[in-house]
Amino acid sequence: MSIVVVGSVAYDSVETTTGSVTEALGGSAVYFSVAARFFAPVSVVGIVGSDFRAESRHVLSDRGIDIRGLEQRPGKTFRWQGRYHEDMNQRDTLHLALNVFENFSPDLLPDQRRCDYLFLGNISPELQERVLSQVESPRLVVGDTMNHWIQQSGPELRKLLSRIDILTLNDEEARLLSGEHNLVKAGRAILKMGPKTALVKRGEYGVIQFSADGMFSVPAYPLEEVVDPTGAGDTFAGAFMGYIARNGRVTESTLRTAAVYGTVLASFVVERFSLDRLLDLTWEEIENRYRAFIELTDSQHPRWTSQ
Repeated sequence: MSIVVVGSVAYDSVETTTGSVTEALGGSAVYFSVAARFFAPVSVVGIVGSDFRAESRHVLSDRGIDIRGLEQRPGKTFRWQGRYHEDMNQRDTLHLALNVFENFSPDLLPDQRRCDYLFLGNISPELQERVLSQVESPRLVVGDTMNHWIQQSGPELRKLLSRIDILTLNDEEARLLSGEHNLVKAGRAILKMGPKTALVKRGEYGVIQFSADGMFSVPAYPLEEVVDPTGAGDTFAGAFMGYIARNGRVTESTLRTAAVYGTVLASFVVERFSLDRLLDLTWEEIENRYRAFIELTDSQHPRWTSQ
């Protein structure tokens, strides 16, 4: 089933305690689509400047990602520069230049309007609403947000929440949106705002999924070293939605399995800078880590119960 993702396409410059990278391909739509394409066809809607490199296009198109909706305009592509603390849950934005992304007004192609699955990346609620109004009858709509939109466009965001099925956000954003410090209370409060499911991402502590059927907590896959956490949340979302699209059903069981696959893909992307680890990742590696994750978390796994 087809997925359409609307979000940012950017060049990132990142510093961590392990090193740095300059002008690397990034952005929410890019991380999402590179992860989602392991599971289902995905089409990108975004905007880039005249400086967008040909090799950056090939990163997407060579992996079967549809980039017909990637608009190019005179000017510069979105730029972000950040520095992570030793605790990589904390980072500082050193420079942000929206450039052509500042006036982004997405228009979907005719076939994109008929998509089954829509992911509204981290753009303003007004733009998310604009995109949603163009889609005919999606089976599933997932939206992302951030502190800036919660603070600056709160009424518009709350209006949008009644029209989306799943909201993804991190723990800080969940507290800000709900007004609740306790994450369980925050998740429950967000469900009352409209979404059927809320996915609260907690960095190295994993993700909590809230729905009317209950809570599901997925720990992060344990790694000896995290090189670059940039894009981990968008990678999670891409694999999460990709699995749902491949499965073709939206059930509690499907959502929970999707959250595990999202966690697995996110564990790969942080192993190197930018997209590097995802670009040479194989399906066999994904399945091996998925099985290792299940063994790690399931006390009733046959390996243990047969002893």
